[in-house]
Amino acid sequence: MNMTRKSFLGLSTRAALAGHRCFGFGGAKCSVYKGIPIGVITYSYRSMKPGAGKTLEYVLGSDLSTIELMSNDVEIDAGAPMNKLSWKMSKEDKAALAAWRLTVDVKRFEEVRAKYEAAGVSVHIVKFGDIGSKGLSDAEMDYRFKVARAMGAGTITREIPDPKNIPGWWEAEGKRLAAFADKWGVNIAFHNHLQINATTYDGPLLGYSKRFMINYDIGHFTAANDTDPLDMVRKYHDRIVSIHIKDRCTKANGQKNLPFGEGNTPLNGLFALMLKEGWKFPCDIELEYKIPEGSDAVKEVGICNAYCRKGIGV
Repeated sequence: MNMTRKSFLGLSTRAALAGHRCFGFGGAKCSVYKGIPIGVITYSYRSMKPGAGKTLEYVLGSDLSTIELMSNDVEIDAGAPMNKLSWKMSKEDKAALAAWRLTVDVKRFEEVRAKYEAAGVSVHIVKFGDIGSKGLSDAEMDYRFKVARAMGAGTITREIPDPKNIPGWWEAEGKRLAAFADKWGVNIAFHNHLQINATTYDGPLLGYSKRFMINYDIGHFTAANDTDPLDMVRKYHDRIVSIHIKDRCTKANGQKNLPFGEGNTPLNGLFALMLKEGWKFPCDIELEYKIPEGSDAVKEVGICNAYCRKGIGV
């Protein structure tokens, strides 16, 4: 039986460390449960005040030890000229950020990584949503891979190209993106929203490069399709590098985002399947339901973390 949010309000966020592999213990509570890393994409904290050191503070407040770090989060920590989320910046501020990116010393990001490591938090993905976009110069492309490497991340995430025009995308931008991924030894994982269906990855996309992988959003799949979202995990488990976890309703139930345990996404089924098969790709919480009055994103991500830990059986 799925547990509701109320069931978790009194749960301790204590992590059971024994027998689990964790990146470190320097302040973070281990969120690797029976070999399954439960983390967070820092988009979950978009309602919180941005600022240097804030993202790490929020992750630790949710008792997590692994993250998918969005570019604006790491850049703020590295001293970028920005005091708000990148998608809320003015045209002039975006130009200043672009200029900063081409002059900043990569050591700034190594210092940011050191702070995360000292706190016991690993960065397994950096998200640059525009990676591979038309118009980015070689220097701008290199910058994005330099940041990922400096942060210790083996993957950069971006959106799936238009499924109706993937061959055209490959000829225009994909070949170049694959070449940069090979050059830097960093994977590109494609994230889905509601454009996903059971055959999206059956086309040529993954075959274009051994470094093209999947960042699967199981909640969005649930909202967009009538088929079992676990079938995608069974089929593509060898190309999935991470899963975004949220609890969305099916189309018949309005496609709403709800607290974990209240929607139609089979999160506990996902954990059971991963445990059965020994699959250990990170599952990152993406908080998209409405935050209840009196709570905040840090508390809610912590509640989601507790739900996952309980579902895994820890």
